[in-house]
Amino acid sequence: MPISENPLTTGEMRRKPRQARSQERVNRILDVAEELFASQGYAATTTNAIAARAEVPIGSLYQFFPDKTAILQALALRYAEMLHQQLVTIDETEQATLPLSDYVDQLIDTTDRFFTDNPSYHAIFMEVQGTVHELEEIDEATDAKLIQDLAKSLAKRDAELKPVDYEAIAFVLVKAIGTLLWLALSQKKTFRKRLVEETKRFTLNYLQSYFPSGRIPANNPAGMDC
Repeated sequence: MPISENPLTTGEMRRKPRQARSQERVNRILDVAEELFASQGYAATTTNAIAARAEVPIGSLYQFFPDKTAILQALALRYAEMLHQQLVTIDETEQATLPLSDYVDQLIDTTDRFFTDNPSYHAIFMEVQGTVHELEEIDEATDAKLIQDLAKSLAKRDAELKPVDYEAIAFVLVKAIGTLLWLALSQKKTFRKRLVEETKRFTLNYLQSYFPSGRIPANNPAGMDC
């Protein structure tokens, strides 16, 4: 849900930055908020502390963000866009011709790398999980986009399924992979790695039930899944 396209409610941005200088200021506010939320906790961090650390007048902060929840929302949207961009880095045609096991490795390794490369993500949102309704809406919108993209990618593997089948498979995978990898972050390193591998095993076995030979599109006869 674009935060600048709806009437202002608690947690939404007051206005979207239109100039490069304003965007830089917003980015600085978000960077500092990310740091403080992760190190001090969301509940303990104030907008005054964010403005002071970002070296911007508190009035300038309030020009863009009416409250702390709005800053948290903006961070969530930024993380969501980062994850989406990482998952669409490989061309869809290439994804469709990958052996199924490689496809699974790529999907899960990319998602896991996003989590491990952004430790503040887990630190911040674990604290507020289930307490900020606006974040649930962002999560649902993010998952919906990922499900749409994954269903489109799976359809290119030519399993002769119905569109609703690809959507259902993608729904299960996005929800299951996201939940398992999120929970794995709270575990010790060695066990976390094991959970990542188990997530791959589960995902591969699940996909093989629909793509038993890991076959590729008929218009790519040169490809092999072996």
